[in-house]
Parts: sequence; C-alpha cells; structure tokens
Amino acid sequence: MDALDRFDLAIMRALEREGRLTNNTLAERVGLSPSACSRRLDRLEATGAILSYHARLSNRALGHPITVLVHIGLSGQSERQLTEFEAAAKRCPNVIVCFLMSGEYDYLLRIAARDLEDYERIHKTHLSAFPHVVRINSSFALREVLDRSTVQIDPGV
Repeated sequence: MDALDRFDLAIMRALEREGRLTNNTLAERVGLSPSACSRRLDRLEATGAILSYHARLSNRALGHPITVLVHIGLSGQSERQLTEFEAAAKRCPNVIVCFLMSGEYDYLLRIAARDLEDYERIHKTHLSAFPHVVRINSSFALREVLDRSTVQIDPGV
C-alpha cells in the first residue's frame, strides 16, 4: 500500500468519527471534489486501510454488561493446538476479542456476560472445554475507561 497523504488521513479521520457521511459531505469536509474523494475512498477500501463499516453496538444494551478479561494457557503451541483453540474461541458467541499473546499466557480473551452466573456457565461449558486449555485466569472489568478501535490519527499529518 502506498503511503497515506493528508487527504487520505482526513478521509479516515472523518469516517472514524462519523461513518455514515455521504460522499459529497465527506468531500466537502476534507477539501476534495466528490469524484476525487470517491476515488480515494475506493482505494482506501481496496488496499485495506478502511476495513469495514458497521454500527458499534453496546453489550450492555444487549443484556451483557459484564466484561471479563481472560488469560488462557495451553498445553502446547503447536500449529494444530493453536488452530483448534482458535476455532473453538470463534464458535463461542460470548468471546468478543481473542488475541494470541507472547508471555506467560497464550491467549487473551474479552468476554461479555449477563452476570456472574452467566460467566460461570461460559467458563464451565466453553472456556474449560476449549481444546488444550490448562490454565484460565479471569479478571472482571469494573469500569471501561477507554475503548478505541484504532490509534488516534494525528490531525497535523
């Protein structure tokens, strides 16, 4: 992918704040003609600089106000073990995020639960049953302070 210039970054900043902008409004905000803005937007999407457009839903509004960060240790790190664990994590609807990690634990999961009893169910029926799991360490989030989807784009660039 080519380097992003100030217009590309302006387009990305504007869409990150308000993803439902029309092309004409977006072009006006970033100082381009609608056709130039549309071409740049197509390129940003095609190169993967813009990954997707979606509504960000509230787990709390969906009845899952509890966030649990779970460190998982596996019995090994063979390709087969990692693949089998990741497939199981993808099948669990309460797993919101799954990271392969370096360090003491192999994976970090962010789980959404209705309450403590729901998390106990998730722990028993899913997490403990995931293949190759030997350690589970759960921490409950008391309050979300910040949740950005990406780094902040420097407006001076």
